[in-house]
Amino acid sequence: MDFSNIDIVVFVGYCLLIIGVGLWMSREKEGHEKNAEDYFLASKSLPWWAIGASLIASNISAEQFIGMSGSGYAVGLGIAAYEWMGAITLILVAKYFMPIFIKEKIFTMPQFLEHRYNKTVKTTMAVFWLLVYVFVNLTSVMYLGALALEGIGDVPLLYGIIGLALFSAAYAIYGGLKAVVWTDVLQVVFLVAGGLITTYLALNQVSEGKGVLAGLGELYNQVPAKFDLILDKSSEYYKDLPGISVLVGGLWIANLSYWGCNQYIIQRALAAKTIGEAQNGVLFAGFLKLIIPLIVVIPGIAAFVITEGTLGKPDEAYPWLLGIVPTGIKGLAFAALIAAVVSSLSSMINSISTIFTMDIYKEYFDKEASQTKMVFIGRLVSGIALVIAITVAPQLATLDQAFQFIQEFTGFVSPGVTVIFLFGFFWKKTTSNGALAAAILSIPMSYLFMYFLPEVPFMDRMGYTFLILSAITVLISLIEGSKGLESKGIHFTGDMFKTSAKFNIGALFLTGIISAIYALLW
Repeated sequence: MDFSNIDIVVFVGYCLLIIGVGLWMSREKEGHEKNAEDYFLASKSLPWWAIGASLIASNISAEQFIGMSGSGYAVGLGIAAYEWMGAITLILVAKYFMPIFIKEKIFTMPQFLEHRYNKTVKTTMAVFWLLVYVFVNLTSVMYLGALALEGIGDVPLLYGIIGLALFSAAYAIYGGLKAVVWTDVLQVVFLVAGGLITTYLALNQVSEGKGVLAGLGELYNQVPAKFDLILDKSSEYYKDLPGISVLVGGLWIANLSYWGCNQYIIQRALAAKTIGEAQNGVLFAGFLKLIIPLIVVIPGIAAFVITEGTLGKPDEAYPWLLGIVPTGIKGLAFAALIAAVVSSLSSMINSISTIFTMDIYKEYFDKEASQTKMVFIGRLVSGIALVIAITVAPQLATLDQAFQFIQEFTGFVSPGVTVIFLFGFFWKKTTSNGALAAAILSIPMSYLFMYFLPEVPFMDRMGYTFLILSAITVLISLIEGSKGLESKGIHFTGDMFKTSAKFNIGALFLTGIISAIYALLW
């Protein structure tokens, strides 16, 4: 794809702006030395709007811009369930998960597991999450981002991987979570603005210059099947989006695991000024998720109509659309894509350093580590994680479908993680061995389902695995008995889950919008 000098200036200006803001926001007051709370939890000073913006910036990456646009091209609006059902999940996380996490005064998800269960569960999951974050999440985002750079800007894959790593490292390693969050706020502006401009131009072309609404109407008239939100069994994509299961089945397991039990998501809310700010921030992220399908799915459907379905493969849809974006705007749209990738990378390396420093290093290597030393270890681990990811990421090129592989692996672990946390929250009799069994059996049980019942849709398999692991956890816990567990269970107070009137009104409004969308496009 050809970039003009104006596009290059816009893109380079974006890069310099992000790095400059990250370093500026990383400064400490004269005489104050950055401590662990400053570095890992942004001094617990984040307002709601920064939390919500950062959550979305961390969530949206090349997987959405390239992968979900490709799914929009192939499947249609049904793939938006990941975003819209995720918004409903965020309401539940804000109301019922955040009060528990903040009450426990934790830095990390493994710390909660130690408070609720024991050190064995904590360490097992800490090591597991570190391996997943480094070898699956970090490497896959880096690889898919570099793949987008290669397809759009003709940047060699290895150079793209190194460039993205250095870009995120330029401010995230030094500044910690504060730098990550405040640059995320800015990157969401690029992400949303660049994405909406691309959508506008695509729809305007579909309508032959008559505007966005006319373009949407034309899309619906030409390909009405791509606006079906619930697919029936006759659809060739039913196995990916299995009908009503999208609303009441395994997608809830994936969403609760990702949005409610994920370090690099929850860490932002843990850094809030107050519980109210945390809850409002998570709710704000839910509202932002409403518009994500406009940015990543609708353009894919538009590309299908404009090209008459002639692209070589669906994932070429978004790169192709950038080719029709005019000079100057192309640089902004490209910046939006890179913003999505870099914000996710910086979030991941910060969470990796937090878990390693707080749950592994301080626990097993230096219990008396000073605040300064923990910040140093956090920075060191961030750099090491990036070096490992740079080494491993190119190997993903040997996979036929890296994105599908990542989703499959995530679906293997989500049921176990969700069982551990939900039962830890809401059933005081859950024992450590019951939780550990769910953690250990999640991957092998998911694999057995896939091997012996390959016809079972991916989402349904997650739901069935969750139910079986829940039964095993209950059985083990009942056999062991609950003696002595009362102090480990979460003790609820009468007003623990009470939320403000503003939050309640916002939650009802968000739920109403999503319900109306599904009612209209069922």
